[in-house]
Amino acid sequence: MSGACCAPGAGSDRDAPEPSVVRRQAPGREREQGLRAMLRIPGGAFLMGGDDADAFPEDGEGPVREVRLAPFLIDATSVTNRQFAKFVRSSGYRTDAERHGWSFVFYALVHPAARHAVRDGAVEQAPWWLAVEGACWSAPYGPGSAWTDLPNHPVVHVSWRDASAYAAWADKRLPTEAEWERAARGGLERARFPWGDDLLPRGQHRCNIWQGRFPQDNTGEDGYLGTAPVKSYRANHYGLYNTSGNVWEWCSDWWSTTWHAADRPETRHDPAGPPAGEAKVIRGGSYLCHASYCNRYRVAARTSNTPDSSTGHMGFRCAADLPGAP
Repeated sequence: MSGACCAPGAGSDRDAPEPSVVRRQAPGREREQGLRAMLRIPGGAFLMGGDDADAFPEDGEGPVREVRLAPFLIDATSVTNRQFAKFVRSSGYRTDAERHGWSFVFYALVHPAARHAVRDGAVEQAPWWLAVEGACWSAPYGPGSAWTDLPNHPVVHVSWRDASAYAAWADKRLPTEAEWERAARGGLERARFPWGDDLLPRGQHRCNIWQGRFPQDNTGEDGYLGTAPVKSYRANHYGLYNTSGNVWEWCSDWWSTTWHAADRPETRHDPAGPPAGEAKVIRGGSYLCHASYCNRYRVAARTSNTPDSSTGHMGFRCAADLPGAP
C-alpha cells in the first residue's frame, strides 16, 4: 500500500474498476430547493495561497497571488451521511470502497466487532491507518458500525469519483481549489484560519482537530474524537461551516505543486488546475490534524490523494454555477 501521513492512498493493492453509472435527479422543486439553499460567494479578486512560517513549501502553498473568480454557489456544509444515503437509495450507486471491499480507518476508531476485519500490512510513514474490510460510507468504523448513528456527520470513505458522482446526481459539481479557498476564507485576507490568525480565540475551539499527543492520546478538548456534526462550531463570514478540520474535502483540480506558480491567465482567472495528473486536491485538514506532524488545517494548506482512494477522514462539499451563468 502507498500512503501519506495526512491521507493514505489506495496504491497498487486496489485496482480501479469503472464507477457506477449515475442518473441525475429528476428535475423539480427538490433540486431547485437544493440550489437555493447554497451560499452565494461574490466574484472578484482575492489573495490565494500562504507564506505562513510553519507552511509546507513542498506542497505548493505559495506563492501568495491575486486570483479573480466569477461568483458561484457552494454548500454551507460537507455532504452528510443522511444526504449521501438518499443519493444511494435513489441511484443505486456503489462507492469505490464498497467495490474494492475495504477502506482506511484510524486505528483508535475501528469498531470492536471489526477487529477481525483488519487486513495485514501497514501504511508506510503512517501505521495508525488500518485497512479494514467492510469499512465504507455506511459502516464508517468497519463492520458493526452504522451511518445511522451519525446522520448529521460528514460522509466519509468517499473517493473523488464517488464525490463527483454525487455532485452530478445533485446537478452540482465539486468546487475548484480556488473556489474552495475563496469560500473558506470568508472574506478575510491572508488569515491563517477561517476566523482569523489565533487558533483559539478567547480560548474557544473553532474547529475539530487533534488535541494531545498524536497518535497516542487525543484529549477531545474540542468536543470530538472522530468526526463532528457538519454544523459544529461557528460558521465563517460567508456562512460556511468546518472548513478547517473535521474532514478533508475533495476539489475538482488535479494536483500540482508548481502549475499555479506561473503568472498566466489560466492560473489567475477562474483557475481550474492543470489539465491532467495522478492525484486530486483535498483541502481543509481533518480531525486527525495536529501541529506536531500535519498542521494542514490552515486555510492555505493543501494535499492530495488518488481519485479512487477513500479514508475515514475524507469527505466533500458541492459547488454550482449561478443559474443562468455560461
